[in-house]
Amino acid sequence: MSEGHIRTEVHGHVLKIVIDNSAKKNAFTPAMMEQLSEALTELHDNDTYRVGVICAEGRDFTAGLDMPKFFGPSAEKRSTKEGNVDPFGLAKRCRKPVVTAVQGIVFTIGIELMLAGDIVVAASDARFCQLEAKRGIAPLGGAHFRFLARAGWGDAMYHLFLCDEFSAERAHAIGLVQEVVQPGEQVERAMALAAIIACNAPLGIQVTKEAAAKYVESGEAAAIAYIPRIRDRVLGSADAKEGIQSFIERRAAVFEGR
Repeated sequence: MSEGHIRTEVHGHVLKIVIDNSAKKNAFTPAMMEQLSEALTELHDNDTYRVGVICAEGRDFTAGLDMPKFFGPSAEKRSTKEGNVDPFGLAKRCRKPVVTAVQGIVFTIGIELMLAGDIVVAASDARFCQLEAKRGIAPLGGAHFRFLARAGWGDAMYHLFLCDEFSAERAHAIGLVQEVVQPGEQVERAMALAAIIACNAPLGIQVTKEAAAKYVESGEAAAIAYIPRIRDRVLGSADAKEGIQSFIERRAAVFEGR
């Protein structure tokens, strides 16, 4: 497919979502953005999948948008199904954990896509840049607050204002990236992390993400008030009983997500 596409692979309870437009540095077309939304919605809705991994073919994660296809006289029509997960998590956010593996160029929406997820593994050759203001626009996919939430005001504004390119080591130091690995190892490591997460109780993981988002969205008081709701959902679950029984029997727990 010359225009690029998003494809998926199933690995047990892990759904691997692959950006595949390497001939154009994995630049996104409107169709690719719709396909990514569809893949994330499948992850969100299908109880078979407990964790998602987003990665990309080729040397680069993404150079950003294929600009002429989004803006100007040759722009293509964009449409996302109502109720679908928003790839940037600005409307509907995926309820399952998402691990993102990045390498090479990670520009503009590449940063915003990875920050819309939960954990980032970067190859040491990754190069980051939030450069929209150099093009006369501004970040529109959530960088203005997620960069801030991860890195703090000073470091966020440093890179958002300078529109500079920075390394994987710098991204790790300011909290945008959780692990840095050798080039070529980022997807394998992301899949390994996803497999570990998938062994934990799915309901427990999902309500943890939900409760953390409640704090980000509404603050500490709202997060505290949300605890009874979490407690009711997990303590009465079959997975909670299995967790206790597996501890008593000194064996690995087998969770079913209910």
